[in-house]
Order: sequence, then C-alpha cells, then structure tokens
Amino acid sequence: MKSRLLGLAAFASMALFFGCSSMSPYDYLENWAIREDPIRPFVVPSDVIYVQGELYLNVTNASLMTSYALDEVGRGRFDGLSRVFSPLVANEDDLEEALDWYFKYHHTKGRPFAFIGEGEGGMLLKRYEEANEGRLRRLGLVASFYSESTRQHYVTEDTVKEIRRCVSRARYRSIWGREMPEEEGE
Repeated sequence: MKSRLLGLAAFASMALFFGCSSMSPYDYLENWAIREDPIRPFVVPSDVIYVQGELYLNVTNASLMTSYALDEVGRGRFDGLSRVFSPLVANEDDLEEALDWYFKYHHTKGRPFAFIGEGEGGMLLKRYEEANEGRLRRLGLVASFYSESTRQHYVTEDTVKEIRRCVSRARYRSIWGREMPEEEGE
C-alpha cells in the first residue's frame, strides 16, 4: 500500500513538473481583454482575433483595455458568428505567444478566423500576418482588417457583415492600411 501511494505521488509530481514547463502567460484570463473559451467551437463557425490600438503597458490600463475591447468586438457583436479572442499585448513577442496559444488550444486547421487590428496593435498584427501569410491562409484566415488610426466604434456592423460573408464563402479578403468599412448613414 505504501509503495503504491509513493508511486502515485511520484507520478503526480512528475505530471506537475512537466505540465508546468510549458506554461504561457496566455493560459491565464487576466492576459486577455476577451477570451471566449466557454463557447464550444461547433456552436459558432469562426473566430475573430482582435488587437486594439493601445498596447498593454501595465496592470493599470488592463481594465480600460478590456472595456474598450468589449465595446468594439464584445457584448454580442459576433453572436452566432464568431468566438472573440483579444489578447493584451505589449510587443511582437507577446502577440506571437498569444497567437501560438490560440492555435494550440482553440483552433483546428481549416476553421475560419479573421484578424481585426487598429493602431499600434493593428500594425503588430499586420506584420505578423505578412511574415506568416501562407501558414495563416492554410490554417483558415479568411479576413483581415487593419487601420493605423483608431477611433471608438472602429468595428462597424458592415465589418461584421463582411466577416460573415468571408466565413460563409471561405474566401479571403483583406483591407490593408485603411479605415474599416463605414456604417451606412455615417
């Protein structure tokens, strides 16, 4: 009995040791403005990766960044269409680590996804796409929207409609370096 308990304890400690060696900061919810894990992939047909204009500086701006992301791409904007993932990133390394985490834990090859980026975050996302374009297209990238400028309500209903069209047709569309589609009547 004692040897069995020792064996179980050894197994548990090895599992903890080896399991923790590959921890990412993006395993933790506090490193995401939005991370819609609970929504099962079969409930919605696609994902949206959103990187906002301001880069993450420290804990004090995390709540403001989360509120902004919720206004832009959260609170039902993509209901029935996409799960939303918005990492808090300070630089290119953070962005790459967040996207690696997403692809490892929440993406299956061929599942449509879109990139939306604005300001500094959008430029990081755009450079990442340019460096990995072939791989991203094979993984299922169907749309990317970037702008160097930022404004509140950057993501419009027309943007959501365009992503819906790209997902349903599995056809890639990119809007590089210009504003998002404007709402009618604006």
